[in-house]
Amino acid sequence: MNDQIQPGGSDGFEHDHGALGDAEYAEFMELAAEEGFDPEEVEGAIEAAGHGPLPVLAVVGRPNVGKSTLVNRIIGRREAVVEDRPGVTRDRVTYEAEWAGRRFKVVDTGGWEQDVFGIDASVAAQAEFAIEAADAVVFVVDAKVGATDTDEAVVRLLRKAGKPVVLCANKVDGPSGEADAAYLWSLGLGEPHPVSALHGRGTGDMLDAVLEVLPEAPEQTFGAAVGGPRRIALIGRPNVGKSSLLNKVAGEERVVVNELAGTTRDPVDEMIELGGKTWKFVDTAGIRKRVHLQQGADYYASLRTAAAVEKAEVAVVLIDASESISVQDQRIISMAVEAGRALVIAFNKWDTLDEERRYYLEREIETEMGQVAWAPRVNVSARTGRHMEKLVPAIETALAGWETRVPTGRLNAFLGELVSAHPHPIRGGKQPRILFGTQAGTKPPRFVLFASGFIEAGYRRFIERRLREEFGFEGTPIHISVRVREKRGAKKK
Repeated sequence: MNDQIQPGGSDGFEHDHGALGDAEYAEFMELAAEEGFDPEEVEGAIEAAGHGPLPVLAVVGRPNVGKSTLVNRIIGRREAVVEDRPGVTRDRVTYEAEWAGRRFKVVDTGGWEQDVFGIDASVAAQAEFAIEAADAVVFVVDAKVGATDTDEAVVRLLRKAGKPVVLCANKVDGPSGEADAAYLWSLGLGEPHPVSALHGRGTGDMLDAVLEVLPEAPEQTFGAAVGGPRRIALIGRPNVGKSSLLNKVAGEERVVVNELAGTTRDPVDEMIELGGKTWKFVDTAGIRKRVHLQQGADYYASLRTAAAVEKAEVAVVLIDASESISVQDQRIISMAVEAGRALVIAFNKWDTLDEERRYYLEREIETEMGQVAWAPRVNVSARTGRHMEKLVPAIETALAGWETRVPTGRLNAFLGELVSAHPHPIRGGKQPRILFGTQAGTKPPRFVLFASGFIEAGYRRFIERRLREEFGFEGTPIHISVRVREKRGAKKK
C-alpha cells in the first residue's frame, strides 16, 4: 500500500479536510460525533494543525523602546527577556503567537549592540537580519521620546527592504500620550498605532493592522514536492567549518563568510551539484564571534541562523567533533527542531579524532543529544572530503521522514493497539483515553489526537516514540496536539 498519496486523486486530500478525503472525512466526523465532540471543534483542530509554514512577523526598533515587552504581550506570556539595558542576549528569538484565530511567528530583535563601528552599522546588522526572514514588520518607536536619528536610520532600511510595516507608537499610557504618537506621522510609514505594551492598551488594534498585512499561512500540500532544488541550511556555531564544508561540496572556493564586523549582505543561495542532484544551500555567512562583542555576536548568530532555517527545508547542523558539544550547539539544534525542519547532524573534523576522543564523543552524544536521536548522523571531514558522499543520503532520508504521511485508518488501528496495551496512568481516579486521531499535515508530520481527558506530557512523548518505531519518521520532528472532549454539561448552549 502506498502511503504517499498524491493530491487530486480519488483517495487524495481535500484541503478543507486537512489530511482526510471526502469519504474518510465523513466517517471521521461520524466517529467524532459518537464520542461527543463538537464538529466545529474537530474541524478547527484539523485546520489549525494542517497549515503550511507560518508567516513571520519581525519586531524591530532601537534599544529600550519596549520591543520585548510588546513581544510578551503578543505571545501572551512573559518569555522574551526584558531588561533596562541594551545588549541582552536571548537563547531563543522566535516565538509562536495567535490573534483573531490566525497563527504566526514573532521574531524579537531586542538588545542591539552599539559597537566600535558606530550605531549605523549596528542598526543595519540588527534590522537586516530580522527583516530578512520576515513577511511583515512591526516598527516600535518610543512615543514619549519621539523620532530619533536612529529611528530614521531604521526607516531607511525598512523602505529598502520593501516589506509591509506597521508603526507602533509605544508607551502611550493614556489619552494625553496620543498627541505624542501623532507626531510620528512624520516618519512616512503611515498611521502610528498608539500602544502601551506594558499595560496592553491599544495592542489589539495594532494586531488587527498586523493581520491586514501579514499573509495567511499557506494550505497544507501533500504528495510530491514542489519543483526546484531542495533548500538546505548549513548551520552551526562559529568556526565549526561551515564555509570549508560548503567549499568542499561545491568543488571550488566560494566566499560564504564575511568577517568584517558590523556589516551585512543579502543572503546568498548557493546552487550546488551533489550526489547527482542540484541542491540550494542557504548561506549562513556573517556568523563570527568577536571577543569584544561576545553577547552581541552570539545574538546575531542566533538571529542569522533562525533566518536561514526559516528559508530552508532541511537543516544540516555542523558540530566540531574535536570539541565538547556546547550549549550553543544544542541551542542551534533546538532552533531547527522548533522551526519544524528536517534535521541532519554532521560531525566535522572526524579525521582529527583519536580513539579516546571518539569514545567520549559517543558518551556526549548519548547524554547531550538524546532528544534528537532520530536525526541522521554523518561523520565527515570538510578538510579532506572524507565521507562527504554520505551527506546526500542522510539529507534524502530526513526529507523522506519529513514528508511521510500515515493514512487515518492505519493510524487509528495503531492508536487502538497502543492504548489497549499501554493505557494512560490513572490520575485523580480517572483514566484519560486517546479516542481517535488523524495526521493533519506533513513537513513536518503533524498529528491531532482527540482524548477523553488531559494527556500528560510523558504519555505524549511515549506516543511520539512509538509512532517513530512504527512508521519511521527518521530525520524529522513530530508535532502532536491533543484536543480534550468537553464535558457534556460544559458545552455551549
